[in-house]
Amino acid sequence: MATTCDKIELLLPAKPEYVSLGRLALSGIASQAGFSYEAIEDLKIAVSEAITNSIHHGLKEVADGEVKVEFKLYDDKLDVIVTDKGKSFNPEAKKADIGPYKVGEETDVMRIGGLGLFLIETLMDDVKLYYDDGVSVVMTKYIDEKQVEENAESVST
Repeated sequence: MATTCDKIELLLPAKPEYVSLGRLALSGIASQAGFSYEAIEDLKIAVSEAITNSIHHGLKEVADGEVKVEFKLYDDKLDVIVTDKGKSFNPEAKKADIGPYKVGEETDVMRIGGLGLFLIETLMDDVKLYYDDGVSVVMTKYIDEKQVEENAESVST
């Protein structure tokens, strides 16, 4: 059986003043879908970070760049996809350049910045990065937190 979803798209100018528009749209969509207040706040932070990363890193040298934000609402989850056509990057090299992300390492030597992807991964249930003529960040948040536990149990390690 095919899974259907409602799809909403925003095309934002790559300017910091439009990050709040992405947050506002997300808030309305997530509220209508039945997410809790806490989940909506997590979603807003993650989406803000993804849009901000596109503007400041992927499109910083593109004068008329745009950030595409897609919301795909399913019965049990929301996928948010933030895409830009800017310069790609290697997330593992970036993490190593920024500072420690390993348990036991000293955090007082961590450099400022670069926590956006870390925050996104912490706040969302699933995050995937795709590099094809730019960068796409696919973030998933389940409406029912029990679904997260069920998916975690089904994943083999």
